[in-house]
Amino acid sequence: MDSLKDQFLLDPHVVFLNHGSFGATPRPVFIAYQAWQTRLEQQPVRFLGRELNGLLREARCALADFLGARPDDLVFVPNATHGVNIAARSLELTPGDEVLATDHEYGACDHAWEFLCSRNGARYIRQSILLPVGDGAGMAQEFWQGVTSRTKVIYLSHITSPTALRLPVEEICRRARQRGILTVIDAAHSPGQIPVGIESLGADIVFGNCHKWLMSPKGAAFLYVRPEVQPRIEPLVVSWGYKPTPETTTGSPFIDLLQWTGTKDPSAALAVPEAIRFMAEHGWDRVRLDCHELLRSALERINRLTGLAAPVGLDSDLYAQMGIAPLPPVDAQALKVRLYDEFRVELPVTLWHDRQFIRISVQGYNTAEDLDTLIHALEELLPILRVPHGQAV
Repeated sequence: MDSLKDQFLLDPHVVFLNHGSFGATPRPVFIAYQAWQTRLEQQPVRFLGRELNGLLREARCALADFLGARPDDLVFVPNATHGVNIAARSLELTPGDEVLATDHEYGACDHAWEFLCSRNGARYIRQSILLPVGDGAGMAQEFWQGVTSRTKVIYLSHITSPTALRLPVEEICRRARQRGILTVIDAAHSPGQIPVGIESLGADIVFGNCHKWLMSPKGAAFLYVRPEVQPRIEPLVVSWGYKPTPETTTGSPFIDLLQWTGTKDPSAALAVPEAIRFMAEHGWDRVRLDCHELLRSALERINRLTGLAAPVGLDSDLYAQMGIAPLPPVDAQALKVRLYDEFRVELPVTLWHDRQFIRISVQGYNTAEDLDTLIHALEELLPILRVPHGQAV
């Protein structure tokens, strides 16, 4: 695979295998982002007061086309955590209601649901999906065992953060719709990493990041809400969109309420179409496949090195450009520090259910040599950093 390393601003002396945390923006997209910032500063009143609604609509149209949704059904938000807070706070949970999630969810979003449920007397339940996993149908069935007559909301990730699993959201949403259960999907890791057709997911609410695998500048994310559910959505910040004038309205109460929440820099959102163009110009379907193959090979080598079984079939479609490999008992913090300090390898060492993993992200700027460096580092460090079985790590 031809590396796109020179298209990114990343430090060339770092082996960056942690795209999943905050993403990385290509140079042309960053230049477009800065151009929007310059245009804003040249005439702020005209830009924010008279041009912004139209510009954001153009950006929403590009994103909606990319995501397989209608432009008026999604709105830009700063990040996925902002999106989950809008969703969770808008739903009128009452004592005894249950929100059912998996035990693979992202911590910040977990906290949002915990906070709202505890305040309203509802229960936030994490249904276990055990590793290793077999297939999507098995995961859907395992998850559905947590549904009860009190389940009012199902919340789950499209691709999980700690374990990089692609969950069977389409099947779960289909079942939920039949039972009248509202569904909220965290798509923080989906757009750009896998093809996303939001309407085909069948979810009521979907939120996700553009700054991760879609590679926009930081501060661009989206919230999609099915039209029938939009009247239930409330803004976190009430501003002019609560009572728009004929001159300021977008024509959509949903967009009006959430789009303008006070003065802020919209440049990251306006640069999203440039990120989509960048992917198209560089044949991103092929890039994704090449990245997946590099990742699959690296995971296979690491599993051979450790002697530990893969938590997901390496030839399955249950992971994409991000995957995990289990670690033997090691000093995880020391491993993370020494990987970076001694080998300049940036990647997370994660803990899930008292099991340690490394989570590897492979993006278009990565090369086979990057993965070789990681394998070499693990060959040197794992024997040194092992701890006795039963000792805290």
